[in-house]
Amino acid sequence: MSEQEIGVVTHYFNHIHVMTVNITDGELSVGDTIHVKGHTSDFTATVKSMEVEHKHVDKAGPGDSVGIKVEEHAREHDKVYKLTE
Repeated sequence: MSEQEIGVVTHYFNHIHVMTVNITDGELSVGDTIHVKGHTSDFTATVKSMEVEHKHVDKAGPGDSVGIKVEEHAREHDKVYKLTE
């Protein structure tokens, strides 16, 4: 599998385990697998749902800021990569 950098974490809401990702390149869809990597973060997750301004979306592209629920703790400035075959 290869990785394509698609964005960066701009905020993490600890109490609800949601990270906000600013999509800078490529497209992210529900069902995609992502890799979050930063100074102390390094985990993969499957995108089960995404929201833009509290509305569910199935796809997001450059310029979108999306909320994604994750199990692990993400941090601001972590890079987000989309795993592709």
